[in-house]
Amino acid sequence: MNACDVIVVGGGNAAFCAALAAREEGARVLVLEAAPYAERGGNSRFTAGGMRVAYDGFEDLARLMPDLTDEERANTDFGTYTQDQFYDDLCRVTQYRTNPQLAETLVTRSLETMLWMRGRGVRFAPIYGRQAFKVEGRFKFWGGLTVEAWGGGPGLVDALYAIASQNGVDVSYQTRALDLIADDQGVQGVIARRQGHTERFTAKAVVLASGGFEANAEWRTRYLGPGWDLAKVRGTRFNTGDGIRMALDIGAMPYGNWSGCHAVGWDRNAPEFGELSVGDGFQKHSYPFGIMVNARGRRFVDEGADFRNYTYAKYGRAILEQPGQFAWQIFDHKVAPLLRDEYRIKRVTKVTALTLEELAGKLEDVDAQGFVEEVQTYNAAVRTEVPFNPNVKDGRCTRGLALNKSNWANKLESPPFEAYAVTCGITFTFGGLRIDDNGSVINTDGLPVPGLYAAGELVGGLFYFNYPGGTGLMSGAVFGKIAGTSAARFARGI
Repeated sequence: MNACDVIVVGGGNAAFCAALAAREEGARVLVLEAAPYAERGGNSRFTAGGMRVAYDGFEDLARLMPDLTDEERANTDFGTYTQDQFYDDLCRVTQYRTNPQLAETLVTRSLETMLWMRGRGVRFAPIYGRQAFKVEGRFKFWGGLTVEAWGGGPGLVDALYAIASQNGVDVSYQTRALDLIADDQGVQGVIARRQGHTERFTAKAVVLASGGFEANAEWRTRYLGPGWDLAKVRGTRFNTGDGIRMALDIGAMPYGNWSGCHAVGWDRNAPEFGELSVGDGFQKHSYPFGIMVNARGRRFVDEGADFRNYTYAKYGRAILEQPGQFAWQIFDHKVAPLLRDEYRIKRVTKVTALTLEELAGKLEDVDAQGFVEEVQTYNAAVRTEVPFNPNVKDGRCTRGLALNKSNWANKLESPPFEAYAVTCGITFTFGGLRIDDNGSVINTDGLPVPGLYAAGELVGGLFYFNYPGGTGLMSGAVFGKIAGTSAARFARGI
């Protein structure tokens, strides 16, 4: 089908929320997915499936997850995560640079969008494995992230593709969009290369949802800065910025934090791009319960500055800035049970030892003496009189260090000791296109480009410097639904 009402460029969560919303409006929809079938799903496929949603209490969550068991209901403190809390978190971690209009739309439409997804057949579950600890027999959620898609990112992608197929959405695989077909009247389609052949795909409207430019080493270096060509890519190899480039070529306005990105601690020996067989398992996010040291054996971040949700997306950059672009995360036996499941995968760069001196000798590329001295100094500074509590910012800190740890500080004293080597893994880039309330792409004159819409990671202006965990998939769903609805109505002349 080379002619339709709406073309969606991309194959992840944002793209399929757009496609389903457009189909609901009666549009004929074609999705152009650059990846082959086996690698479909964009970055969404590599996520844990967490979605940050505002809810006023258990009743809201029960509507999202009606299949919760009686035992889960009785043994879980789901708490609340209000719209005000969500908005405040988004503003705080972006240093109050987030576009207020985009942020408000994201927050206020988060629950209704997930209920819409649930109504279409996407299932959700509590994210027990990564966002809750059991205290006095009850699970307690922390950090504002409570819900995940059933089956994680792969489950979300499979569900969206199945629902799209059932609703008559066509998908063209191995079809990389190259250019927009556009003139003074607006956008009328896409030129794409399908399985090696260049073709024209005409439509009345186009939704761009093909991710950022994190898989493009040249663009990373150009916009993020020197050294970013050395970062590992956590997700798909197909997010090379094509959607952004195509829009800029016809006069779209670049917008947002072009020098910023979501980047995390990622196994030092992980491959260049994400591997579907491992998914997000190369990430290493339990650092708040230990320390991180660089090649000199020195700490370089406040591991306990905040819940992991609010620091992990910026600490990848901090790791990249260290000598050799790596760090080691160190834990002792006391906190080992708290480590997330990704620390237990087979493909992990890990060493263990019964003494700190023995461990120092096993930390590849690290100054052993500097490390031992750093741990001794750190241990002496821990305020052990403050109770340790992983569910709250417990104030168990260090005192007197040049770089103190603010929460969850424990002495490294209980063998065996474990250490994990990490480098920088980039997830997605923050710079992109400017959109309005309807998801329309705005040009450099400040006007909507007729027939062109955008959603997902290539929308700029929402994230700056940092990111609250679970907001990416939520953003893709919210703005995908908006863009798809608007594109279909434009195509139908409504």
